[in-house]
Amino acid sequence: MNALAVSEPLIRGNWINALADTGWAVTHALVSPELAVQLRREAIDLHENGYLSRAGVGRAEDHALLSSIRRDKTKWLSRESAVQAAYLDVMEEVRLAVNSSLFMGLFSYEAHFAAYEPGAFYKRHMDAFKGARNRVLSSVFYLNEDWLAEDGGALAIYADETSTEIADVVVPELGTLVLFLSEDIPPEVLPANRDRYSIAGWFRV
Repeated sequence: MNALAVSEPLIRGNWINALADTGWAVTHALVSPELAVQLRREAIDLHENGYLSRAGVGRAEDHALLSSIRRDKTKWLSRESAVQAAYLDVMEEVRLAVNSSLFMGLFSYEAHFAAYEPGAFYKRHMDAFKGARNRVLSSVFYLNEDWLAEDGGALAIYADETSTEIADVVVPELGTLVLFLSEDIPPEVLPANRDRYSIAGWFRV
C-alpha cells in the first residue's frame, strides 16, 4: 500500500482477523456513535479548561519532554467519569475478544486523552521495546468531526520496525479505532493543522 492509501474501516468481526494477519486493524464497529460524541465533548472541555499536560517520552526516571519527538498534551482516563468508564468498559470487551481469539494473555488496560494543537506531531516511534512486554497491544480512538485531508494529523503505520515505507494511513475521524501490536508496528502522527483529539491506550500482560 502506498503512502497515499487510506484504510477502509472494517466491519464487526473482521478486525481480529486483520490484527492477526498484519499486526494492525482499523474499525468503526466497536464504540457507539453516541459514546464517541460524549468522549469528544469531554476531551474538548478538558483541553479548553487546561487539564491536559504536555506529554513526554520514556517512563519513570527516563521521562523527558522532547518537543522534537512529540508535542501532544494528555490526561489519563479515570472511572470517576461515567463517560470515560463507559469507554474503558468497551476496551475490556476488546481485551476479552483478543484473548479469546488470539490468546495474547492481555491483563490490564490504561488510556489517556490526547490533544494535538496546530503544528503538533509525534514522530515515528515504538510504543514498547521488543521483549519488554510492558505494552503489547496499542489502541487509538479518534474524536474529530468533519476532518479533512488538509487538516493533517493522520496516523501513518509502518509494517514493521525496519520498514521505511508507510503501509497504511488512517484519517483521525470521529469513531475510528486503530489497534496495533505495540512491539512490532511503528506509528507516526503527522503534523496537525487544527486541534486534533484522540484516546491512546495500551493493553498489558
